[in-house]
Amino acid sequence: MTTTYDGHLNGDGLRVAVVAGRFNSLVTDRLVDGALDALRRHGVDDASVIVARVPGAFELPLAAARLASSGAVDAVVCLGAVIRGATGHYEQVAGQCAAGIQRAQLDTGVPVIFGVLTTDTVEQALDRAGGKAGNKGAEAAVSAIEMADLVRQLPKGGGER
Repeated sequence: MTTTYDGHLNGDGLRVAVVAGRFNSLVTDRLVDGALDALRRHGVDDASVIVARVPGAFELPLAAARLASSGAVDAVVCLGAVIRGATGHYEQVAGQCAAGIQRAQLDTGVPVIFGVLTTDTVEQALDRAGGKAGNKGAEAAVSAIEMADLVRQLPKGGGER
């Protein structure tokens, strides 16, 4: 018999942290608004949401790992914007940010969602932060809800809480 696990979009009782970079705040503030709206629309109580601001995308993994390992949240949403034209070290910041977020997730067993925009221009970033390409902050929040529900269903591995 096949066992199937499927995460659902029911945020009732979930505790979620949103960690957002302040750099490129014109974009990241819109991502945060989208994420918070999506969490509410899917049943996550405002009192169960933590918002933590960090200087930029490079600092997201540390705050995410700390929150994920705290036992205070069921999922972490990382939001930021790395825009090629805005920084000369685009690849390093984007790559290390992604690697750190993945590491936080794998080290803690808590879903840590990558909602960091990596674009060539501010216009592209704004398109993905509530413009014509939707709001990637909202999409990341929905992924967090689904993954938190899925992880609750999956068998626990050695050392997990």
